Amino acid sequence: MLKSKIKFTYKDYKNLPESETKRYELLEGELVMVPSPSTYHQRISRNLGSQLWDFVRRNTLGEIFYAPCDIILGDDIFQPDIIYISKEHLYIVAEQEIRGAPDLVIEILSPATAERDRTYKRTLYARHGVREYWIADPETKSIEVMVLGEKGFETVKLYKIGESLISPLLKGLSLDLEEIF
Repeated sequence: MLKSKIKFTYKDYKNLPESETKRYELLEGELVMVPSPSTYHQRISRNLGSQLWDFVRRNTLGEIFYAPCDIILGDDIFQPDIIYISKEHLYIVAEQEIRGAPDLVIEILSPATAERDRTYKRTLYARHGVREYWIADPETKSIEVMVLGEKGFETVKLYKIGESLISPLLKGLSLDLEEIF
């Protein structure tokens, strides 16, 4: 059987049947189902997201969004776990999606998405100008903080339990990893 070179479009993606149990991303014209995260993954997302939101709200810095929320970068559509958009870039927020690069994207690894988060998404986020990228690893209870450099994302530090994460982008933010994991 021949593999078709026909790619799905954003219109195709938006016309998928709505489901409360299935999430999709559109990667290079191919629909990729994203399995529901584990309860531990969701706890990490809640803990990390709520601390981040408290800081952003208190300092009137912008907005935080959570998956599922479509981020459109070129022809690709992603649903990162946590998204920060500075007030200077809120113009990219539309009614149904975010059209452009957020300032910060946070992915929490899961077995089904870990490799894609570490490679393909890392490259794509950098190519489209995401300024800071965090990868939270539930297994090692660590968060890798990366900033956009000339050749893509460069690791600032790998934070582990017992340390407080400092964001280069969000000046004054300090997150205790004990409270996240």
